[in-house]
Amino acid sequence: MLPRFFDIHAHVNDASFDEDRNNVLERMRDRGVWAIMVGTDYKSSQGAAIMASFSESGVYASIGVHPIDDKKERFREPFFADLAVGPRVVSVGECGLDYSRLGDTNDVSTEKARQRELFETQIDFALAYDLPLMIHCRDSDKALADAHRDVIAMLVDKKSKNSKLRGNIHFFSQTIDIAREYFAIDFTISFTGVITFSDEYNDVVRLAPLDRIMSETDCPYVSPVPYRGKRNEPIFVEEVVRIIAEIRGEDFETVRVALVQNALRVFNITTHI
Repeated sequence: MLPRFFDIHAHVNDASFDEDRNNVLERMRDRGVWAIMVGTDYKSSQGAAIMASFSESGVYASIGVHPIDDKKERFREPFFADLAVGPRVVSVGECGLDYSRLGDTNDVSTEKARQRELFETQIDFALAYDLPLMIHCRDSDKALADAHRDVIAMLVDKKSKNSKLRGNIHFFSQTIDIAREYFAIDFTISFTGVITFSDEYNDVVRLAPLDRIMSETDCPYVSPVPYRGKRNEPIFVEEVVRIIAEIRGEDFETVRVALVQNALRVFNITTHI
């Protein structure tokens, strides 16, 4: 059985769900929502993998190290390798570059180099295990697109050496021109509940090819309308799908089915059903 909706980036492994995690998962099952639980360090990646392995069909895991959540965290390949062979681990990340807080560091060039090294290690790991990337990317200034430019340059270089490289840019927050650079190297982008209360990304939602976009919540953060102010959870992804269809002027059912199929394709989940 296929899902009705797919939240490709969730953090139900987060501590904010400790008291009612099973209820959240039950609501997902009742509403036909599948989701990928995303790690940001080894501990949360391990938690995501364990949750996926012990849950019923519809819960998957992504393992990786976030660029700035804990700057002391390293991608310890032997430990992550043990997780990568899990039957429901479907991607590597969230990993990438985040230049939004460069003002907090004394040496910008050193900090950028640290992030690029951490990201490159995870790109190579994803290629070694034939897994897509779950990429986090945030610029110091949207107009500069500096982090995205660096991510694209790194991906283009790696793609030229290994055509298997693929993945998704989660919580996409750039222009359609930047999006098209990702599409050109066979990457997709995904949207959160932000698009239900901001029209800043309407052009991207409208102009992106339907087979290149996906839906996510990034829960417990950025709850969509009409749940603003409440803790976000995977079942709210339906509102993201609804607004995508509305912005595009397309039939809701057509968009719903397409986004599910995109998730299954990008994360090769048909082999795990």
